[in-house]
Amino acid sequence: MKILEWKNNSLFILDQTKLPWKEEWIQCQKYQQVIDAIKKLKVRGAPAIGVAAGYGVALAAIKYTGYNLPEYINGVISEFALSRPTAVNLFMVLKRQGEIVLKNKQKSSVELKLMLLEEAQRIEEEERERSYAIANYGVDLIPDKANVLTHCNTGSLATIGLGTALGIIKEAWYRRRNINMVYFTETRPLLQGSRLTGWELTRENIPSTLITDNMVGYLMSKKNIDLVIVGADRIALNGDTANKIGTYTLAVLAKYHNIPFYVAAPLSSFDFQLENGSNIVIEERDPEEVLSVAGKKIAPDGINAMNPAFDITPNELITAIITEKGIIFPPFRENLEKIRRAIENEDSN
Repeated sequence: MKILEWKNNSLFILDQTKLPWKEEWIQCQKYQQVIDAIKKLKVRGAPAIGVAAGYGVALAAIKYTGYNLPEYINGVISEFALSRPTAVNLFMVLKRQGEIVLKNKQKSSVELKLMLLEEAQRIEEEERERSYAIANYGVDLIPDKANVLTHCNTGSLATIGLGTALGIIKEAWYRRRNINMVYFTETRPLLQGSRLTGWELTRENIPSTLITDNMVGYLMSKKNIDLVIVGADRIALNGDTANKIGTYTLAVLAKYHNIPFYVAAPLSSFDFQLENGSNIVIEERDPEEVLSVAGKKIAPDGINAMNPAFDITPNELITAIITEKGIIFPPFRENLEKIRRAIENEDSN
């Protein structure tokens, strides 16, 4: 499933705010349109945001006709950095595009523009490959005839490839694991679960049931859930995880009911510079998203509302983290430190 496409020096984005009612593509001919799509969740999910930003920077370069391309692109990168604060993939991609500019300042504008586009294409392919690798590792954690719970949307719409948490579920279905039921939360306030996860599950004919966000404890108490799999937008060095608001609640309930709680994410979502989750910046979105549903007011005028987009799940509530390099079990701090050192050694070589 394609959600982004580079064509004719434009970036085409599948508008996820219109799903599941309409499949509408946006043609971005200016980088500002890509920033707007990221801010308004027309493209969302940590890996997909990163890929979109990579192409957005390349788009800015290709459209530029001035004399100092490196300086201009550095300014564009700063604008993209302000689009959404929590998902680390965005900043990883911007750093990579910034390094392309830094190392090739003496190249011609034509050469530099091509290099930025090639880097964006490379980032897209890497995220696609990571997605399939995560699914391949995670599938063995799903037993036959399992009832699986997931939250928000972590499929192709969020990741470019098969998906992270939802990608694992799909892969289990493809391998005829005979999944009994996938329960998925509506994911208030913007209903990414009911709208987007529901859309993906029905396309795959996977047996699924939509539940409200506050039904989770009830289902677990009835022993209707065998395992929980969610995604992540940023993971700290100690394994604390930022994910869609409500994830922490699921993790606490899973711990109480002795249900495995898995996080699936590519290494591009790990922020090894952060010691723990308390340092992760939580995006605060417009309260109007809580006060309305699909453009219709659901609360009296004058009511205040909170709208944090994410919450932090402490590492002690997580059973394992599934990545494209394998499954990471506790102690997370020790095992993630090994991965960090391995990545640093690869980069130095």
